[in-house]
Amino acid sequence: MGETWLKALSQEFKKSYFLQLKKFLLTENSSYTIFPSVENIYSWSRLTPLDEVKVVILGQDPYHDVGQAHGLSFSVLPPTKPPGSLKNIYKQLETDFPGFKAPKTGDLSPIAKQGVLWLNTSLTVRAHKAGSHARKGWETFTSQVIRAVIQREIGKQKGVVFMAWGLPAQKTFSSIGIDEKRHLLLKSAHPSPLSAHRGFLGNGHFKRANKWLAEKYGKDAVIDWTVLSAK
Repeated sequence: MGETWLKALSQEFKKSYFLQLKKFLLTENSSYTIFPSVENIYSWSRLTPLDEVKVVILGQDPYHDVGQAHGLSFSVLPPTKPPGSLKNIYKQLETDFPGFKAPKTGDLSPIAKQGVLWLNTSLTVRAHKAGSHARKGWETFTSQVIRAVIQREIGKQKGVVFMAWGLPAQKTFSSIGIDEKRHLLLKSAHPSPLSAHRGFLGNGHFKRANKWLAEKYGKDAVIDWTVLSAK
């Protein structure tokens, strides 16, 4: 785990829910394949230090097939092709930024390095079994990750952009309580192929996030989403 997050979350590792979670993961790992690999469970924390977070994008489960999950929500490493949800994210980027051309790969690390926290509510999953590590403790932990971002901001009076795609993400942010006077909370349907046409496509979230960041912190604060664009 990245140092900034390790310091902010150190108390969590001693709590009973986290100790139970560790026991569960050790048992799972002895009998099944777990995604992402152990070294990638906290890759989000190394790519996006706590003090650099500008945008939080909340997913649910990691991808559960081989060669997909690597610790960032919605992201996959080459040579894996972008899954359906990520393809729809690319479609919306094409709409928001007309010069953007969807790449054939799905690594979102270049965006994470600019301050976009690609976080899942559950940080692990059993291979080929969606939701298998839900309600085992990860949700408590990742809620604390989000609270760490909010608490970091209180002293500075700075806000961040929260993107809540789908009802589970919206419920998570609602339960934590996002101060919408300080932060920008953007809600829409999930980019999944099953729901993207019910409000994700056309939501303008990436453009709206940059407009808000520019107005609040200046043009240098915007995210260059087009860094992913196919050459």
